[in-house]
This record gives sequence, C-alpha cells and structure tokens, in this order.
Amino acid sequence: MNIPDNSYPAVPTTQSSGWVAFTYIAFVTSLVTVAAGIIFLPIQIWMRGYLGIGVLMVVQSCITLAKTQRDAAENARMVNRVETARTEKILMGS
Repeated sequence: MNIPDNSYPAVPTTQSSGWVAFTYIAFVTSLVTVAAGIIFLPIQIWMRGYLGIGVLMVVQSCITLAKTQRDAAENARMVNRVETARTEKILMGS
C-alpha cells in the first residue's frame, strides 16, 4: 500500500538555464549600480568605504539567509519522508 505524501508541495529539482542566467545578471547589475552610486556620491572617502562595507554585509547576510532557508526546507522534506516511511511500515504490519 503506497500512501502519497501530500504534506509539502512538489518542488522542481532543476532550474532552467534562462532563470539561472537571469539571477546572475540581476545580482551583478545590482552590485554594479550600487557601487557606482557609492563611488559618485559627493562625500569623503571614509564615508564611501563605510557604505561599501555595509553593502557587502547586506549581500553576505542575504546569501546566508537564503542558504539557511534552503537547508530548513530540505530538512523538513527529509523529516516528512522518514515519518512517511515509518507510517507505511506500521500500516504494512512489518
């Protein structure tokens, strides 16, 4: 007896090359435009450095947050699979 696990939606495992290219282009474009904005601000160099470090910290935090969310989703998926396998084993009477 096979019981489908509907506790989480099916997520595609592969991404199109167009989507991957778009994400890289968008990331690089945003970094370049923010860097250009900081460079051309009429402020002292130490202020530019402070803003640049702030931008780098925001980027690093976004990457860390995305990785943490992905890991949590993968963990939840694995826990659901283990629980489903246990339930099937109990239902099969083994």
